[in-house]
Formats: sequence, C-alpha cells, structure tokens
Amino acid sequence: MIIESSKQVSRNHLFKRFPIPTNFGVTKESRVDRGKAWPAPAGATRTKSFEVYRYDPDSGRGPHVDTFEVDLDDCGPMVLDALIWIKSKVDSTLTFRRSCREGVCGSDAMNINGRNALACITPLEGIKQPVTLAPLPGFPVIRDLVVDMTQFFLHYNSIKPYVVNNEPLPERERLQSPEEREKLNGLYECILCGACSSFCPPYWWNPDKFIGPAGLLQAQRFIVDSRDRATGERLEFLDDVFKLYRCRTIMNCTEVCPKGLSPARAIEHIKIALLRKPA
Repeated sequence: MIIESSKQVSRNHLFKRFPIPTNFGVTKESRVDRGKAWPAPAGATRTKSFEVYRYDPDSGRGPHVDTFEVDLDDCGPMVLDALIWIKSKVDSTLTFRRSCREGVCGSDAMNINGRNALACITPLEGIKQPVTLAPLPGFPVIRDLVVDMTQFFLHYNSIKPYVVNNEPLPERERLQSPEEREKLNGLYECILCGACSSFCPPYWWNPDKFIGPAGLLQAQRFIVDSRDRATGERLEFLDDVFKLYRCRTIMNCTEVCPKGLSPARAIEHIKIALLRKPA
C-alpha cells in the first residue's frame, strides 16, 4: 500500500513532531537563554505575545529568545505581518527572509509553535500564544530566523532538476498528452521552502548524504515526465542507502508541506520504480 496521508497511519505510530527539550545536551555556548522582553505599546487594547529566537554570531552572545507584545489593531492578519511590525516599530535588528507574501516564493518558512510553516499564510487569528518563532530545524543558523540552505540546494541540484533529452529538437515544443501532463500534478508545485526537509529526522541525522523529501519529490517530478529521457540514470543515481533509503516514512514532510503535497508518496513511488527496474 502506498501511504498518501498521515490518516492512513495509526496515531500510536505517527510521530508528527520531534520536540527537543530546551538546552538538552548542548554546549554552554549553544544554550538558548531568555532575552529582552519588550512591553506592549501604550494604549494597545488587543495584543499577542511573540517569543522569537535571536542569534547574531557577530555579537559574541549565544542564542536567546526575545519576547514582543504585538498590537493586533496596528498589524496585518498574518504571522509575517507581525514580524514586519516588530522589525519596523520595535527592533530593527530582527532578521528574517520574506518576499512574495502569497505562499509562492517559500522565503519565509520557519518553525511556528513547533511546526514548520510559511509565516505569510499563517493567520494570527486563533493561533496559540505565546507564539514561538524559531528558524527551520536542522539547518545552520546564519542570524535570527535566517538559515543556511546551501546543503539543501546542493541536494536539489544533484537530482538534475531539468528535462534531459538529447533527441533532435522538434519544430515547436515537446508535446505531452493530458494524461502524461497529469502525472506531474502534486510534484511540480513544490516551492523549495525547505519546510519538509527541515522537519525530517533522517535529514537531521544525515544532512550531507540524504537528499531529503524536497529533493526526492523533485526527482520524481522528472522521473515521470514523458519528455525526459534519463529515467534509468536518475533511478540508478538514487539507488543508494543514504540518498533515498534513509527515508523512514515518518510522514512529517507530508504533514507540514504548505502546498499540500506528499513527498512521502513521491518517495514511495521512486522505491517502487526501483523494484520494477530490470536487473
């Protein structure tokens, strides 16, 4: 059976989250301490508390958590709006990535209340407070909520994320039937935000060897593309104990994908293709 949703897995065996106790087994320099608490603005009647992870390698200070009281009547409806409000009205040194504000670019992926998500499409209404904001787990932190995704994109590049076809060029485009095009649905929509890979325990354990959910989802996107002529080479490249088989079907990737995709299902299809591949 191909697992397409966490609903197919018994709740007794489903690990949605892998919370790490604060400061457990870390060096003194890496301990997360309490930082500054900023008061609510004068006259604010409707506020929400935010606990934001802070780290500046140039400051000489270790990581810490600052607390901010955001005036909801002076702020937009999303978590990203709250971050922009904090940066513009309270602490201009707060650092985070953002771009499109529409859940398309993937720039503002972060850990919100223990779960990876896009800040721009996470509404403030109904969210439990204090709202804890932290950088994507498993990635090196550059500063505050900004992480180094170099390794992530090296894995993405390794799967050759483009159509490989050395046949003579047609007079126009390479055509696909509606049925062939439909096979790409649920794969091409990936925005490379990194939410899935950074919420995947095997990726934490082997970040330099395991390609990760996002990269493998993209690999499947080109494996099933009828215009591609490198399916055999792609499968041979992935047939590796670390690149592919570190996946333990924990399903965290599918749980947190902001586009509703299922990297776990894509990985399962790759494994099936390898089983059916002629010796």
